[in-house]
Amino acid sequence: MSMPLLSIRDLSVAFKQSQGLAQVVNQVSLDIFDKETVALVGESGSGKSVTALSILQLLSPVQVDYPSGEIWFDNQDLLKVNERALRQIRGNQISMIFQEPMLSLNPLHTIEKQLYEVLSLHRGMRANQARAEIIEYLTRVGIKNAKQRLNSYPHQLSGGERQRVMIAMAILTQPKLLIADEPTTALDVSVQAQIIQLLKELKHELNMSMLFITHNLSIVKKVADKVAVMNQGQIVEFNNRHRIFLRPEHEYTKQLLNAEPQGEPVPLPQSPGILLNVNHLNVEITQRKGFLSKRKHNIVDNIGLTIHQGETVGLVGESGSGKSTTALAILRLMASTGDIYFDGSQLAKLSQKKLLPFRSRMQVVFQDPFSSLNPRFSVEQIISEGLLTHKQYSAQEREAAVITIMQEVGLDPASRHRYPFEFSGGQRQRIAIARVLILQPELLVLDEPTSSLDRSVQLQIIELLKALQQKHQLSYLFISHDLAVIYSICHHVIVMKEGQIVEQGPRDQIFDEPQQDCTKMLLSFIDRPVKPKPRLNPNFDPNAMPKPKKDSNKVNWSDALLIRKE
Repeated sequence: MSMPLLSIRDLSVAFKQSQGLAQVVNQVSLDIFDKETVALVGESGSGKSVTALSILQLLSPVQVDYPSGEIWFDNQDLLKVNERALRQIRGNQISMIFQEPMLSLNPLHTIEKQLYEVLSLHRGMRANQARAEIIEYLTRVGIKNAKQRLNSYPHQLSGGERQRVMIAMAILTQPKLLIADEPTTALDVSVQAQIIQLLKELKHELNMSMLFITHNLSIVKKVADKVAVMNQGQIVEFNNRHRIFLRPEHEYTKQLLNAEPQGEPVPLPQSPGILLNVNHLNVEITQRKGFLSKRKHNIVDNIGLTIHQGETVGLVGESGSGKSTTALAILRLMASTGDIYFDGSQLAKLSQKKLLPFRSRMQVVFQDPFSSLNPRFSVEQIISEGLLTHKQYSAQEREAAVITIMQEVGLDPASRHRYPFEFSGGQRQRIAIARVLILQPELLVLDEPTSSLDRSVQLQIIELLKALQQKHQLSYLFISHDLAVIYSICHHVIVMKEGQIVEQGPRDQIFDEPQQDCTKMLLSFIDRPVKPKPRLNPNFDPNAMPKPKKDSNKVNWSDALLIRKE
């Protein structure tokens, strides 16, 4: 049997704290062979990224300690080699793609300069030699008009383009092993599919091995040869992809596999009235074409939608399609033209002062709760902040309201004096929901509220939103690019592309009979929710069926042909 390219043996990793060592990875063993892709999966905090960063010794030695273990690569234990030897391996033989390219790319340098730095350091190239290779690799990873994009800065690229630049940077040295740490987490499903296909092609073309870190099991199905499931710092199951998905052995693996969004939207109330009605909504921006000339165009064009009481309307589309802009315009947080009727009142022409009574009735939950929560406020201050503006409560009444709403969203009221950084991602999203729910709104705009969460936490938040909707008869405008989530919670679906609505209708109609190519393309990138289908009766004999008489009712063939699932 061939030797593994990378062999991790009994690796333990601990962070140094004032109280001592806090162990986050415990006795992990893992092998990766030539041209093999191993997926390392698990929830946030399970130790996936710490394990990957330990391979290249990218964790600060001041903060980390290795109580046990070995990491063998090219007949060297990477935990024991000196810094000079590590620099020869980093980038040259083992490269890494990080989760957030906007944080990994230098915002002050052009794309060409950042890629040239790799070629200069690792291959000793000069600028005139490197340019042709940079253009070749940018083209190879799918950057259109690569030569014209050399002088672009990271902020001038889309999320998918930035991730492609990170991939180009990682493969410039043609490494033997590529570590991809959540490379598709924040991307649309269509861009995700493109990046996954690109990585598979590059792996085959360059004969690379890959360690693919993710919490998204639907991606694992498409990319991995073997799967290592990690929980609380330990690998609890390691097997080939087919065995993991068809016959998982560990309870935690089964839990992950069952954490996909599922179920049906909450039942609609009888004869629901119209809560929100939007017609001919336009958002216009002005762009400079030159020093003196300007050009105006609509980034949201002629949008019309209706949300009934107790209804969830899903707004889907790729990044840049205008979903969030539409929501901000509806909430009057962005200048727009058109009609916006909320509970029969025209909001489009109201001043900010006259809008104030409607603000508490229309609230928004943002994608990243850590960015939207004030880090200097305690949870109690964050949740009760809206009451200071919209309700005339005493301090005791505010505290009582905070305790009640924290219990309702599944948070321990005793933690209300803590700060956002002391909570997990799912807990922070519950805090964000509590902050808006305390005002007793009628409409919630949910802007990608689960896209940055693990599948298991995502499922908990979806179930929480359903329970709250049923209890309080809330209406939701649910913005997402994850159609599996949309399917599990929405009654009506609107598909946007380039600022316009291209298709809308009841959920089942959109999923089962999409009309537009854009919708079909989005649906092709997801694992479709499978409805229970009737199956043929194996004992059915068509010749044994009684023939109907001319004057009798027709035989119910469906009863004989089918056995419906319970």
